[in-house]
Order: sequence, then structure tokens, then C-alpha cells
Amino acid sequence: MALARKSPAAAVTRMVSLSNYSRKGSITAGRLGRLPAAWPGEARTRVPTLEPAALPCHMRRMHKPLSAADSIPVTPLAAEVERRRTFAIISHPDAGKTTLTEKLLLFGGAINLAGQVKAKRDRRSTRSDWMAIERERGISVVTSVMTFDYDGRVFNLLDTPGHEDFSEDTYRTLTAVDSAVMVIDAAKGIEARTRKLFEVCRLRDIPIVTFVNKMDRDSRDPFELLDEIEKTLALDTAPMTWPIGRGRDFAGTYDIATGEVRLVSEDGRTVEPQPLDLPALAAKNPMLDAAAISEELALVKDACRRFEFNAFREGHLTPVFFGSALKNFGVKDLLDALASFAPAPRAQVSDKRTIDAHEGAMTAFVFKIQANMDPNHRDRIAFARLCSGKLRRGMKAKLVRTEKPITLSAPQFFFAQDRALADEAYAGDVVGIPNHGVLRIGDTLTEGEHIAFLGVPNFAPEILRRVKLGDPMKAKKLKEALQQMAEEGVVQVFRPLDGAPAMVGVVGPLQLDVLKVRLADEYGLDIGFEQPEFSLARWISCADAKKVEEFVLANYSSCAEDLDGDRVFMARNQFILDYTAERAPGIVFTDIKDVKKKG
Repeated sequence: MALARKSPAAAVTRMVSLSNYSRKGSITAGRLGRLPAAWPGEARTRVPTLEPAALPCHMRRMHKPLSAADSIPVTPLAAEVERRRTFAIISHPDAGKTTLTEKLLLFGGAINLAGQVKAKRDRRSTRSDWMAIERERGISVVTSVMTFDYDGRVFNLLDTPGHEDFSEDTYRTLTAVDSAVMVIDAAKGIEARTRKLFEVCRLRDIPIVTFVNKMDRDSRDPFELLDEIEKTLALDTAPMTWPIGRGRDFAGTYDIATGEVRLVSEDGRTVEPQPLDLPALAAKNPMLDAAAISEELALVKDACRRFEFNAFREGHLTPVFFGSALKNFGVKDLLDALASFAPAPRAQVSDKRTIDAHEGAMTAFVFKIQANMDPNHRDRIAFARLCSGKLRRGMKAKLVRTEKPITLSAPQFFFAQDRALADEAYAGDVVGIPNHGVLRIGDTLTEGEHIAFLGVPNFAPEILRRVKLGDPMKAKKLKEALQQMAEEGVVQVFRPLDGAPAMVGVVGPLQLDVLKVRLADEYGLDIGFEQPEFSLARWISCADAKKVEEFVLANYSSCAEDLDGDRVFMARNQFILDYTAERAPGIVFTDIKDVKKKG
């Protein structure tokens, strides 16, 4: 189902059917579909042949640097903040997200050789997928954080899990970014997981850059893909590059702004843009028709929407790039675009006021906990997004939840599993803070101000299971392990008030597999799962605390506490949940809890 547009302005219908557009004899006058009579506020110009000098530039030059806002004083702090670009990569599983992450790091100079996902001949593994289960299955199950420099910018890249079973981790990660790259499989288009993640980005007004991947394989018509994005996501598109050929005949991409072409190289190296010479291209590949390609590129210039910077920053429009992450193609164009027009750190909303990134006082919030990243040490890292100011190694910060000071003695920058000490960090950076259970997801750190950042959610689990322990003598160790896994966000733990064994709650079954593997590998615990009598869990609350206690006493065997001590009602099915809610006036049953509001 298509999403409602944020802008009431009607979109111009421009579906163009161009099947096999790059092959000989593919374009005829009767197959161009409907074109708009004119774009708003201008007369339509039809250019029959491709002459880059005669065509208007439909967008600002991608490599033009953006100056800081006029209202922001040019100070050393402001200059450092403006250099930051913090973004996530979102996609449906198997669209090539992790492969693109590897190649972005390669272009950023962070690694020398990118590992291909599930490579059969090359035994290198991807750097962003560092857990054993990720390497075995070729999927991402945790968010990886990687910091690198490129073209004078400092990038904080967050590689999110693509599988829906780890959606909680992904949603929390999206609260920590200022922009996102949406990866689309050229053969499959918009898929269910992509649509759901886009909805989260839209709720937060996160600007999105789109990368259409796998153009070197059999793929759909690019016009159809653009039309699907607009119709399914209610998001305007502005192609920045355009593919020349597809599948085995994919020759490169045409830069719509400059009129130049970047060709695919045999060895995967990046080739500098060069003037477009269609006859020479057609001579190298007899399946390419120079006349058809020329007419199609003219059509793209004439019919496709122009890139509008403000519309992009507001989340109404996405620039679109085409390429193949596996072949290193189109990745540099994407990275250049992020450096040029992805937003610098944005203001963050707290419970008291809006925090501007350029404020002098340091503020940050924890959006992720990761334990045992180093198997040789029982480490525990809290990933924090800096919202304002400057973090200095050794400084003291206030943990707002407990109102106690915490010393940031060893903040760290991360490159997946690897790390380096951060002597200083600025708003927009993501740093790791080693701790022993002091920090939790959603915690706010300040230099003294009593505020709490909003928007880091917990979701009610869709699957509840009791944990069966093979060795009863390890019950205490299991309790500690589940506590750490819950604090990390791997699972949610619910402890029934009547003393029954604890239950774990997850979004999908793959989370149970991860829990079982991690408890075995990291804690030496052999566990199993059994189906409890409950299938639903909802947080309960009321303005009158006495009513909550009365409800709990009346439903004692069906109530539990979560990690934070908040009360949870568990039901056998939806009917019982609805029945109970109808007979408990004033009690609010919710399936989402903002973890930053915990006491």
C-alpha cells in the first residue's frame, strides 16, 4: 500500500515503458508512454538528439562544497561539526547492503581489500559482519559502526541488519543517523523490508539517497524502478546517473549533470569520467544501439525530475544512483554525493528543549549496547551518538538516569570489530564507551544539564519462549547472561511476578538462534526453548499508580517485569488481551515503550 505524501502537491504522472531500452531496435515512438506537457513553471523542451552542451543542468554540481549555515558562527567547533556525516544503510536482505558497505570503506581508504559476502573462492570475510553467525549465514545480525575519513569529511557509517527479525536494532540505529542510503536490487525493486525501513526514516524526516544495485545482472527497466519508488514510497526521484546497458551489456553510467560517462573497468578499478562517445561504445559492444541510447538519455534529461536540494533535505525527494557494488561501480559517485549534500549533524529533540549540534556543552545518547566484541575479554561497549559539543577523553559526564557522574576514560572509535582510542570526538560522531553495566540503551549523557533525548523505542515481542537450561547448576550464570543479552537488546527478558521461570521475547525466530549460539559460545551455556502459555506481552501504565497495582494484584499470574522493572501484562491470545483491556478502565496497554523514559 502506498504511503501518503507529506506534501499535498500532486505528482506528475510519468510512467515510461522502455523494456530492453539499451538494445538495438528497442525504442519506438509508440512506446514512450505519457510525458508531461510541461514541468511546473516552465515550458517543455524536447531535444531529439543528445547534445550535453545544449541540455540544461538539472541539478547542482554534485562535487560543489556546501558552506555552513549563515546563522552558525565559524568556530573550530562548528567547522568540525560541519565535517561530520553520519548515515545508515538500509535495504531488504540480499540487496547488497553489506557488500556496498565494504566498498564504501574501500573507497574511504579504511580497508585495502573488501571481502565479498559468502565468497566461495576467497576466504576473506566482510569486515562489517564480524560475528561467527554472520559469517556462516552471510547476513548481518547486529549493527556495525565504522568511522573513516574521505574528501575532508568524517563519515560514521552504521551497517544495519537487513533481516526483519532484528528490526529493533535497526530502528534504534536510525535514531542516531542524519541520513540514509537505501539500497535497491535492480531486479526486484522495492521489497517489503525496504518499505518498512523507509517508513521509519520518513517518521524522522531522514533524507535518503538511493543506490540501485546489481545493474551488472538481469534487471528491471530503470524507468519502472523510478516509478515504483514514487508510487510505493510516495517519494519523488531525481536520477543523478543513468545506466548504459544492463546485465552482461552494462557498460557504465552517464552523469546527467556533466554529460560525461564513467565506464566499467575489467579489473574493478574506478575509471575517471570522460566525454560520452556512443559510437565507440556501440563498436565495443554490438548489443548496444547508439541511437537508442542517445534518444533515451535525451528523454531522461527532458522528462525526469530535477534534483532539488531543499526537497532532499526535507525528505520529499531522493537522488538516485545506479551501479554495481560487487564491481566497485557507482560507489564513488554515491560517496561523493554523501560528502556534498548529505546533512551535517542535525538538532536533536529532548524532553526539555531542542539541542543544536553546535552548542558548546557535550550531550549524547546511547542507542546500542554490544557485549563480548573481543572474545578474549568480557568487554561491554555502549555506542553513543554525540548530539552537541565536544567529547574529550577523560572528561566527566552526567548520566541523567541515575544523576551520577561517569568518567569517559577510554572512548573509542570503531571499525566494525576493530577499535582505536578517541582523544576527542564531536557532534555527529559515534563513539564506544566501555562500561560494566552502568550504561543502558536510551541513556542520556550531558555535562550537567538534566535532559533526556526522545525516540529510542522498545517493541512488544511477537514470540515468547521459556529458556530450558541443560545444567541446573548454571542457573545463576544463565540469569546473568540473560540480563546482559537484554541490556544489549538481543532479546527482551520478562520475569513473572509469581516466580515462574523467566521468558525471553523476540521479534523473529532468528533472534532465538542468535541467542542460543551466543550463550553457547560466550557463556558456555547449553539451552533450549519451550512454548509458554502466553503469546502476547503489553506494557501497562496509568496516571494513577494505585490503579496499576490493583490491576497487577487482580492478574498476578499474568503479570511480569521487564529489564527496567516496568510492569507487563501477558495474554494467551488477542481475545483475552482485548477482554482484559475492556474491563480495566484507565489502564493503558501499549506495544511500544520509549526506553529513554524509564526511571
